[in-house]
Amino acid sequence: MAQIEIYTKAFCPYCVRAKALLADKGADYREIDVTMDRAAFDAMVERADGRRTVPQVFIGGRHIGGSDDLAALDARGGLDSLLGRA
Repeated sequence: MAQIEIYTKAFCPYCVRAKALLADKGADYREIDVTMDRAAFDAMVERADGRRTVPQVFIGGRHIGGSDDLAALDARGGLDSLLGRA
């Protein structure tokens, strides 16, 4: 299965939704909490081409986007293939 990284902040309902979708798929992920970590936040912004909102999801090093982007990818049937399940 591809390596998954998800940048999050505390009390973020969109982060909860993205993590729940990944959990429903049985996907393990590395969560990077940027709530109080400026260096990690800056790294996220750089990796996400300037996007400053959370979550920001990366699968196999590829930037997927936020929670809505992840859900749209799943709705189109593309998430399973990225996770190595198709």
